[in-house]
Amino acid sequence: MRIDIVSAVPELLKSPLQESIVRRAQEKGLAEIHVHNLRDYAHDKHKTIDDTPYGGGSGMILKPEPIFECVEALKAQRMYDEVVFMSPEGERLDQKLANELSLKQNLVILCGHYKGVDERVREAIVTREISIGDYVLTGGELAAAVLVDAVVRLIPGVLNASESALSDSFQDGLLGYPEYTRPAEFRGMKVPDELLSGDHERIGQWREEQRLRRTKERRTDLLESQREQE
Repeated sequence: MRIDIVSAVPELLKSPLQESIVRRAQEKGLAEIHVHNLRDYAHDKHKTIDDTPYGGGSGMILKPEPIFECVEALKAQRMYDEVVFMSPEGERLDQKLANELSLKQNLVILCGHYKGVDERVREAIVTREISIGDYVLTGGELAAAVLVDAVVRLIPGVLNASESALSDSFQDGLLGYPEYTRPAEFRGMKVPDELLSGDHERIGQWREEQRLRRTKERRTDLLESQREQE
């Protein structure tokens, strides 16, 4: 998978894309991630990428010219499955959407900044808008990092068997089960007997029961969504 991220503040993406699972995916050659500085596509001596909105109002808007030129330059080199704009107005990122995007070959992720982007960018270039929650960030860079992490870890071969994404929360609509490690007793708190039994059927049953219990206690909306789909 190749992911190209277009940003007005590329420095914000350096650390998240060079550590942990995302770094491993790139080292294995399973993911290729490139960050493009929007200012490289500005033509004036000040490298201007924003301007005031028509009609007045506070804040600045990312200009269309640098974004169009950047995305068009990328499209001239390869086909892209989606051009994603990180926006609080977009569809909510969830595990189902992450799974879907992990099957794509090439993605462009556009990070908004200031008060957003010129609407013509959304009309002519963007194929999908994605939100990571009902709140506003200074820019789309942190949201883009979240999306990349959620998607890249699902690419086959990125995680090893012990880290399998199949056991992650939300993969089948339920939260995860409680996890424990050594020691078996710590400050009077004991690991459940089921996990110490060595009986894999008993352990599996306990884990499923815990997943259902935890989901009922914390995210009843997930169970309601499952019932609606049945």
